[in-house]
Amino acid sequence: MKELSSGRRRKPGKGKYDNLVGYLFVGPWLVCFLAFTAIPFLASFVLSFTEYNMLSNPTFIGLANYVKLFTQDKLFLTSLGVTFRFVFLSIPLRLVFALLVAMILNRDSKAVPFYRVVYYLPSILGGSVAVSVMWKYCFSKTGVFNTFLQSLGIPCDISWISNKDTALWSIVLLFIWQFGSPMLIFLSGLKQIPTSYYEAAVVDGAGPVKKFFKITLPLLSPIIFFNLVMQMIGGFMVFSQAMIITDGGPMNKTLVYALYLYRQSFAYYKMGYGCAMAWILLVIIGFFTALVFKSSSAWVFYENELFGGGNKKKRRGRK
Repeated sequence: MKELSSGRRRKPGKGKYDNLVGYLFVGPWLVCFLAFTAIPFLASFVLSFTEYNMLSNPTFIGLANYVKLFTQDKLFLTSLGVTFRFVFLSIPLRLVFALLVAMILNRDSKAVPFYRVVYYLPSILGGSVAVSVMWKYCFSKTGVFNTFLQSLGIPCDISWISNKDTALWSIVLLFIWQFGSPMLIFLSGLKQIPTSYYEAAVVDGAGPVKKFFKITLPLLSPIIFFNLVMQMIGGFMVFSQAMIITDGGPMNKTLVYALYLYRQSFAYYKMGYGCAMAWILLVIIGFFTALVFKSSSAWVFYENELFGGGNKKKRRGRK
């Protein structure tokens, strides 16, 4: 046994060599993480307590930036309101459209892969400058949308992006149009649901609506939870669409939070003020994410909890 164990001993320096190889592989990621994430993250927190214009040394002013945001800056509250309206309008509609298309594509057909690519293309192109410029012209006074309405006999000659009542909706529609990513995730979740559940439901006389609410929706709730969190975070950080299509107008009706943060930081050279805004946005996103996580115990179900005899109720009771 001693000879056998001694034969399995590692050669001197072998462990150090393995560690060195591991460090070499993780090194590039670690350097990028420190340079582009960790250090800027900490620097922005420090700068949020300073007055800094990027041209001179920062001056420490304590909580003055945060006090000014909540007591003197009316556009700060305006941008928050616009962002909340955008998120609460666009995220539910985007998820509904994504789920609807995923259910349509969840069938055996040779054409389905082609349609998946077609529906996913807007997610790849939707955030680009070119598509935002195209969207701007589509909803202008002489754009494609008005031309389409006029061809249907509906007289319309307004600029949708310049009207204070419709400008935000034009950006919401662009955001909804990019539903390809959550659609693919929903489609993956639908394919994981065993067909035996639907067959048993048909035997029991359940119709399409009952099967959707009793089987599909509960078993998809973990996927809905994931998509909701990811899309909500993206919605709060929307920027390029509002900047290119409306530039915050008209009358600040599309002045989303990230666009106002950009103006303060890079247009007005108030980098310390912009950092304070960024940290407030982080707190807001963290709050709503925690709220979704907290509420998930009431509406997110897993297969073993649905069909496993009340495990979810026991788990809630322990809490």
